[in-house]
Amino acid sequence: MRLDRFNPANIRVRDVGGGGGFPGGGGGKIGCGTVVIALIAAFVFGVDPGQMLGTIEQVQQQAPAEPEYAAGKSAEEICGQNSYALESCNALSSLNQTWEPRFTEAKVAFDQPTLNFYVGGTRSGCGAAQSSMGPFYCPADQGIYIDTGFYDQLDKQLGAKGDFARYYVIAHEYGHHIQKLIGTADDVRSAQAQNPSRANALQVKMELQADCYAGVWAGRNRTLIEPGDMEEGLQAASAIGDDTLMRGAGRQVSPESFTHGSSAQRVEWLRRGLESGNEDECDTFS
Repeated sequence: MRLDRFNPANIRVRDVGGGGGFPGGGGGKIGCGTVVIALIAAFVFGVDPGQMLGTIEQVQQQAPAEPEYAAGKSAEEICGQNSYALESCNALSSLNQTWEPRFTEAKVAFDQPTLNFYVGGTRSGCGAAQSSMGPFYCPADQGIYIDTGFYDQLDKQLGAKGDFARYYVIAHEYGHHIQKLIGTADDVRSAQAQNPSRANALQVKMELQADCYAGVWAGRNRTLIEPGDMEEGLQAASAIGDDTLMRGAGRQVSPESFTHGSSAQRVEWLRRGLESGNEDECDTFS
């Protein structure tokens, strides 16, 4: 996807530190997450998903903790530390340019998310982050958190290759920011608290909607899409379906344990956003 280089004045980006700075060329440890691709580590590395979800819930219930930001670094320095970081900043800029006018048209207040880079571990507004999961969005501080080493894992272990697969990850996280701004996230958290037996089912709907929003962004920028991009994105969506991850970890597929949706569902909703370019087509809750 031929994205323009980011404008430092039009993005919010921070280096929140961690285990010693950026790896060169995108290598390094996997990041940590609370909301989005959190179960990848559970299924790929054998962590007990139930235990992991318990940790996630505890983290989300903590009082927000302000991360310790690396002082004195400009957006150019932070985004330029490796090729994956640069891609992420370019995607963030494009996402802002795509979504802010949609909010303006709908007369809904818009606020940009902050893209936070770290290595190994850090603290977010949702609590501690450890190098065991994937990228995540923290609604408490409206921040997207990523250890760019995750992209090597996406490529080498999950088979999701190409720049568009990586853009899809950022766009999905941004989709959770959209849900926060329009109130969907708070409504779902409230419904989950009132009816815990439906918590997983509601989370799946949240994740699939974020997939669709990611597709909407790409669909509204289809003139920038290159041959093979859509296939890369759809392959990435398929690779991180709950059923595929469970099978890959040698586990029995258990739909009642899904938190992100099956591969078929994730592909379907990403494709729906891609083809329509219309967020109104992303109502996964009906």
